[in-house]
Amino acid sequence: MRKIIELKEAWNFVKTAGTPEEAVNAQGMEVTLPHTWNAVDGQDGGNDYYRGTCWYTRKIEKPVMEEDDHVYLEFLGAAMTADVFWNGEKLAHHEGGYSTFRVDVTGRLQEVNDLAVALDNDDNDHIYPQKADFTFYGGLYRMVNLIVVPQAHFDLDYAGGNGIAVTPEVHCDENRIPIGKATVTVEAWVKESDGPVTITITGVDSWQQEAEVIDGKATAVFTVENVHLWDGVKDPYLYTAKAELESGDAVETRFGCRSFYADPQKGFVLNGKVYPLRGVSRHQDRAGAGNALTLDMHREDMEIIKEIGANTLRLAHYQHAQEFYDLCDEYGMVVWAEIPFITLFLKNGRENTLSQMKELVVQNYNHPSIVCWGLSNEITAASPVNEALLENHRVLNDLCHELDKTRFTTMANVFMQETDSPLLEIPDVNSYNLYFGWYLGELEQNDEFFDEYHKKYPDRCIGFSEYGADANPQYHSTAPTHGDYSETYQTIYHEHILKTIEERPYLWATHVWNMFDFAADGRDEGGKHGVNQKGLVTMDRKLKKDAFYLYKAYWNKEDAFVHICGRRYIDRTEENTEVKVYSNQDEVSLYVDGILFDTKKGSRIFCFTVPISADHEITAKSGNCSDTIHIRKAEQANPDYVMGEIKDVINWFDDEEYKPDFYSIKDTMAELQASPKAGVILGQLMQQGAGARGDVAESVKDNPNLVRMMGRMTLESMLGHMKDSITEEQVKGLNRMLQQIKRGE
Repeated sequence: MRKIIELKEAWNFVKTAGTPEEAVNAQGMEVTLPHTWNAVDGQDGGNDYYRGTCWYTRKIEKPVMEEDDHVYLEFLGAAMTADVFWNGEKLAHHEGGYSTFRVDVTGRLQEVNDLAVALDNDDNDHIYPQKADFTFYGGLYRMVNLIVVPQAHFDLDYAGGNGIAVTPEVHCDENRIPIGKATVTVEAWVKESDGPVTITITGVDSWQQEAEVIDGKATAVFTVENVHLWDGVKDPYLYTAKAELESGDAVETRFGCRSFYADPQKGFVLNGKVYPLRGVSRHQDRAGAGNALTLDMHREDMEIIKEIGANTLRLAHYQHAQEFYDLCDEYGMVVWAEIPFITLFLKNGRENTLSQMKELVVQNYNHPSIVCWGLSNEITAASPVNEALLENHRVLNDLCHELDKTRFTTMANVFMQETDSPLLEIPDVNSYNLYFGWYLGELEQNDEFFDEYHKKYPDRCIGFSEYGADANPQYHSTAPTHGDYSETYQTIYHEHILKTIEERPYLWATHVWNMFDFAADGRDEGGKHGVNQKGLVTMDRKLKKDAFYLYKAYWNKEDAFVHICGRRYIDRTEENTEVKVYSNQDEVSLYVDGILFDTKKGSRIFCFTVPISADHEITAKSGNCSDTIHIRKAEQANPDYVMGEIKDVINWFDDEEYKPDFYSIKDTMAELQASPKAGVILGQLMQQGAGARGDVAESVKDNPNLVRMMGRMTLESMLGHMKDSITEEQVKGLNRMLQQIKRGE
């Protein structure tokens, strides 16, 4: 019989040791798993979190076992590079911090054994990720197990898989509509046994076959009549497949039967029906815990995602925990899974992309929630499109289709990536990360991009893989604009984007960046250190920003609610203030100090203009739903609601003299760059802006496509996106310097 012993307790964490012997004998810190050494310094900003080699050691007693049993160590996530020593002997080296790997310790067990694991999350030139907008936590941040199996057992050595693969094929008519029947192929890989293997499928009914082992593999093919489909969030029905050996070893996995494809005009189609994929992206990350999440934390995340009404998840930018993929299966989330082939192309990294992709596909093949494999993310942000990069993507794409003939491939392209690049011809479908209206440009440019793309490439599937705006819930504005980091602007941004998406049903999938704020230790912006604040929910999961409820109003049709925006915007100086309500109901009534103020009919967004003169209680009601906030009339603006002394860009130069024969911030970036004198000033400014957004921004600032795109913007417009890193006086001083440079100089 198989035994799995969880090695959760009694680990000794040693930050510095030269050898496994030193680590075993060192006086370290006792920790339990999951654990990361960057839970604090990886989230506090400064881009100075510890990246290097640390050690985990543990005494392991020999388990109760038969003489011929095999024993494996199983690491579910060890970041980023792992060297495993057993009683001083090095047994394994694993590169890639997000996937499962195992180490065979059979024949090496003493009564008490010393396990030492050296983990390294430092820079290198061949293991992904190296440049990305998130913290690269180090540690044993997922569980470690000791597995004991009989001599005849299911394969535990291949790419971290569990030795069983289920391939369901739903039968469809000529219109690709399911006809109620499925063929289910179950494959099981066996070590040191010729069989037979008993393979069983269970659901409402059950089916069983005895399968012969041929060249180490047993295969059984089942015909399932009246198949119960895995149908997304409406009905995520799961079957179970189990394989058993006469030795007593057994493996099982859940699976789901579904048909799906992406269509250039219809978008995503699930089980023959158009099924718009509208959802969010997620990092495995949390305040105070880093990436060392517990099952309860994973469940809480999924409950919050369910509340918003999403039906799809992009699990970025690496392989996530099996517990979370399991939850996606159970909750009916359609998943995009990917590897950390991101931002910066490493000329020595091809083999690592292939090994990480192989592990991702093999370990997650049976999850019905997963419909596509992501090849890369923004890989051209800091790297040119050359033959080496193209070939890396081709072999990755081929590998995915070799390992899995049922799913399609995709990639997330950086917003400045040219749409006619040969890179976009490699995956089966594409998506773009667009941030017009936040990092640069205006919101309408998102609409223009998709309209132009769809017109030029009507036979290509296109999706919206990232979009978002940072929001510090402390900041609020009566005149919100990009770059102010206000919760108010985040709602304006997402109101526009949701309309963009709704008017373009051909988008095969859309994913908000991000569901939760997450750690990016290189960031220092928007009043926070080390945090990307694009989440709809704060990093500790305690506060749902107003934009969360906007999406809930669009996507959650089941749970009636009303939500009043601006509850943290208490002190208001205006005589008449806007009270905005989000709801999935079609009528909302507003009460001021207990008296009915107005009733509006509409959809999702309800706006009221309310006179204020003192302290007021504002209540919104719809049926049995209600929400209440408190606001008050203030004589002076509350300085805590804005970043420093930031003012609206349109007022920055009301009192400045303007000389048209000289340069100014009203010129385009390209015009300024063309001037030797003005170009120097512009370069210094861009360096300052990139520095606040971490080393990724520093890496991409010279991207030629980005430079060309920014060249069409005025400097004045660009400054509107940099309010967190530049003051009003600095902008005025910048304009005065430019006004000293005559055009053409």
